[in-house]
Amino acid sequence: MLKIAFHPIYKHPLPEGHRFPMLKYELLPEQLIYEGTCSKDNFFEPEIPLDEHILRVHTEEYVQDLKQLTLDARAARKIGFPLSHGLVTREVIIADGTMKSSEYALQHGIAMNIAGGTHHAYTNRGEAFCLLNDQAIGARYLQNKKLADKVLIVDLDVHQGNGSAEIFKYDASVFTFSMHGEANYPFKKETSDLDIALENNTSDKEYLKILYETLPKLIKQERPDFVYYLCGVDVIASDKLGKLGMSIEGCKARDRFVLETCKTNNLPVMCSMGGGYSPNIKTIVDAHANTFRLAQDLFF
Repeated sequence: MLKIAFHPIYKHPLPEGHRFPMLKYELLPEQLIYEGTCSKDNFFEPEIPLDEHILRVHTEEYVQDLKQLTLDARAARKIGFPLSHGLVTREVIIADGTMKSSEYALQHGIAMNIAGGTHHAYTNRGEAFCLLNDQAIGARYLQNKKLADKVLIVDLDVHQGNGSAEIFKYDASVFTFSMHGEANYPFKKETSDLDIALENNTSDKEYLKILYETLPKLIKQERPDFVYYLCGVDVIASDKLGKLGMSIEGCKARDRFVLETCKTNNLPVMCSMGGGYSPNIKTIVDAHANTFRLAQDLFF
């Protein structure tokens, strides 16, 4: 059975002007159940994890500043959301959702987190709506439990996974692959193990050709035993924070290829949803829902 992490706190209310990015977390599970792709049995509620799991990735000083709301003003502004206990609890629970989904992926081949993909969080700071790096925490969790040795992060969000690149910069046991818009945030990029920067308005055909050529070679070269897939849908042409030219169909073809490649190579894959900021919420929900539809079709 496809297992999906979802907690009501994912819908954590924000002040006016910040609410739209959270709306998809409410609508996506409803859509998946309504259309019959999933049932309530597919979903599980993550919890607040032990600090030790988070501290394998993030510094103790930073984690304590988050929990006590003592980040300095400049650091808090870089996060982009007003800092609150509710927001910090949300991020901690998202990290638990990714850790538990990682174990479900080992059992069933794939598992998902409705939220997550917080790849702009560094070891000692947050940026761009990201406080804690859920997939980095997941990777360390699996390695600590001896459930994975070599991890591959496939980050296909439109924005470079700068936090993930920084966290694993000197760690050969986690390979970071980021394929993103060259002119998108972050404007000062970090160095992933493999970065592919795409020009503005990159089409489905161009994008998919690069992906089809790159991912199988990467798997053959690195021989991972677990994959984290960050499947942001902000690659779509209508996205307010993206500058690529992909269609929803192209985005779905991207997801199909990544998931099929993982399955063909017997690689467990854990998916975090990442970004999606098109003006029409229906576009965002439909694009994200495609990833879950494909997971059901390909693995179950």
